[in-house]
Amino acid sequence: MTLPIVPTSRPPALSMAQWLKENLFSTWYNALLTFVAGGVVLFVLYNMFTWIFFRADWTPVTSSFKLFAVGQYPTDQIWRVGAILFVMSFLMGASWGVWGGTMRTFALSLATVLGLVALAPVGLDRMDLGVRAWFIANPALTGLGYLLGRKLTHRGRWVMLGWLLSFVLTLLLLGGIPGVSILPAVDSGLWGGLLLTFLLALVGIVASFPIGLLLALGRQSSLPVLKVFCVVFIESIRGVPLVTILFMGSLILPLFLPEDLRIDRVLRAMLAMTLFAAAYMAENVRGGLQAIPKGQVEAAKAVGLNAFQTQLLIVLPQALRAVIPAIVGQFIALFMDTTLAVIVGLVELLAIGRAVLNSNPEWLLRDTEVYLFIALVFWAFTYSMSYASRRLEKALGVGER
Repeated sequence: MTLPIVPTSRPPALSMAQWLKENLFSTWYNALLTFVAGGVVLFVLYNMFTWIFFRADWTPVTSSFKLFAVGQYPTDQIWRVGAILFVMSFLMGASWGVWGGTMRTFALSLATVLGLVALAPVGLDRMDLGVRAWFIANPALTGLGYLLGRKLTHRGRWVMLGWLLSFVLTLLLLGGIPGVSILPAVDSGLWGGLLLTFLLALVGIVASFPIGLLLALGRQSSLPVLKVFCVVFIESIRGVPLVTILFMGSLILPLFLPEDLRIDRVLRAMLAMTLFAAAYMAENVRGGLQAIPKGQVEAAKAVGLNAFQTQLLIVLPQALRAVIPAIVGQFIALFMDTTLAVIVGLVELLAIGRAVLNSNPEWLLRDTEVYLFIALVFWAFTYSMSYASRRLEKALGVGER
């Protein structure tokens, strides 16, 4: 005897009035708590609104916008940063046209922010018409990239190649070429602000992922020498704070190099942060590798896959999918750890804020505005990474059976 299959259906959606009654006003004490909490929230929001728009003095931020953006980068060479942002806006639009989804959100957000900056209520002495036109051009390039991304053949390959080339182009434009008058060399000591913060985080994130992946695979290798090397490297790096690694890279490493060999201090900081993040990344990936049942590997061998194919096609996709939250959490931590670069003499975004406050005695009491602005910048970037992680997890079905 077979039982009839009863189709499952979702419960009917509640109307707004029903939802409010069930969740906020179900009993008299819930209604009282709702009114009290609502009053507190309105009080806090009202005071925040009045302070931000009427009582706060944002002069330290608005008058030092260039310092916060690019540090002491030469004024006559800022067009290079503008060119880099043009390329990024165009590639964001092209990525939106190719993949949509999360890239659409990022592209529209970038275009909106740059458009709002162009309409910022500051005088022409701080932002002339040329600078405003430059900001307005970025949303237009995003739209152009979107249209082109929709029409290209093999669109994904071209956009990925564009992002890879843009990384090389960014370093070339920022550093310049010695002896070339059109693109003169700019000392990395002049890089600063959000530009330096973003570079340190980007290089650390992009470089630490493959290194950490190789270290995780090496730690599980059956080759004794490779396994011992990976274990010693990971445990040594994870056993000391990032400040120590930065000091070793910036102060101790040059002592062991030949006198005629000098590595740029920004490059040394990037190397130290990359190695530090790679050690933690290796442990995150190793956790994903250990979550894969051995039957997966045995099944891959049974169908004739070799060890390389098994890792690349079977094990790694499942392992990385399982540890997406941990990996993105490491990326977010690395972005916030860029503030430690000030210890080795690099003037990143937080250091610029301190320098701006110390540059004018009248601004010493405006530290709340400056640090709030810096906090909002960090929150915007870290929330973007968290949002992308959630969208990726949802698309891959992480946590679902």
